[in-house]
Amino acid sequence: MKTPQIPIAKEGYPFIAFSAFVTLILAILGYDLLTIPALALTTFTLYFFRDPERIGPVSDDALISPADGRVILIEKIIDDQYLLGQVYKVSIFMNVFNVHVNRAPVSGTVEKILYSPGKFYSADSDRGAMHNEHCAILLRAASGHRMAFVQVAGLIARRIVCWLEPDDQIARGQRFGLIRFGSRVDLYIPTQTQIEVAIGQKVKGGETVIGYLS
Repeated sequence: MKTPQIPIAKEGYPFIAFSAFVTLILAILGYDLLTIPALALTTFTLYFFRDPERIGPVSDDALISPADGRVILIEKIIDDQYLLGQVYKVSIFMNVFNVHVNRAPVSGTVEKILYSPGKFYSADSDRGAMHNEHCAILLRAASGHRMAFVQVAGLIARRIVCWLEPDDQIARGQRFGLIRFGSRVDLYIPTQTQIEVAIGQKVKGGETVIGYLS
C-alpha cells in the first residue's frame, strides 16, 4: 500500500529553501554544532507548512472548523463590525505546531474582503483580538445565511495570506489562505446555529463540525 504524501503550502517554499540552504552551507563548512540546530529548524519549517488532505462531514447543514487548533471562545455577542447584529462568535487559536492552512466553513459566495493592518499581540489575548492585523471574509452561504470568518495574526505572525476575492464561489472545506507562525481564526455565525463544540476542545480544519445551521 502506497503511503500518501503530505503536501506543503507553496507560501512555505521560500522559508524552507532558505533554511535548507543555510543548513547545507553550514554542513559543507564543517560547523557541526550549528548544522544540527539548522537542520532542526528546516525540519520544523517543513512541518509547519504542511497541508494535509481532509475529509469533511456529509451533512449539508454542517459548519466545519476553518482551522486546526483549540476553541478558546464561544460567546453570543452583538457584532457591530461585520454582520451588524447578534451572532455567535467562536474563536480557534492555532499554536505553532498546528496546521495553519485555513478552510471555508461552508459553501457560498464571498461578499467582501476586509483587511486591516495592526499590531502583533498574542493571538489568544483580548488585545490581540481587538488590535492585531486581521483579514475578514464576509460570506453568503448557499443556504442563504450570512457569516464572517476572520484571520487574526499572532505574536510571531507577520503576514496573513488570503486567496479569495469578492464574488468568488467557494466550497466547504476549500483552502482559502493561511497565517504564518501562530494565529487565530474567529467565526461570526448565525445564532440559530446548533453549536457542537466546547471551549478547550481541539478541532481540525476541514473536518470538525462546529455546528449545524438551521
